[in-house]
Amino acid sequence: METRDDRYAAAERQKDSGDLAGAVSMLEAVIATDPDFALAHSALAAWCTRLERHQDAVRHARRVVELEPKDPFSYTALSVACMRAGMIPEAEDALARSRMLQG
Repeated sequence: METRDDRYAAAERQKDSGDLAGAVSMLEAVIATDPDFALAHSALAAWCTRLERHQDAVRHARRVVELEPKDPFSYTALSVACMRAGMIPEAEDALARSRMLQG
């Protein structure tokens, strides 16, 4: 039986082959069965941004922050997703939180 990590790796290979939309679909299936898989949400935030699915990217980035609230990179990724979505105040807030966690 395939693990979530196997399925994540398959999505990475799909992305690397040039099928980013297909890779996103694969990861969406992964989080449907494992909604707390932060790495998959993180990848989805980045990949959805590249596909200009900005609201999806923000949603996934927010989920990463929920799952890993002490990780400054989570807030940096949220800041980028928000910025690309035109949500500048939210992007600035997330960046400030990232800096605060970095000490």
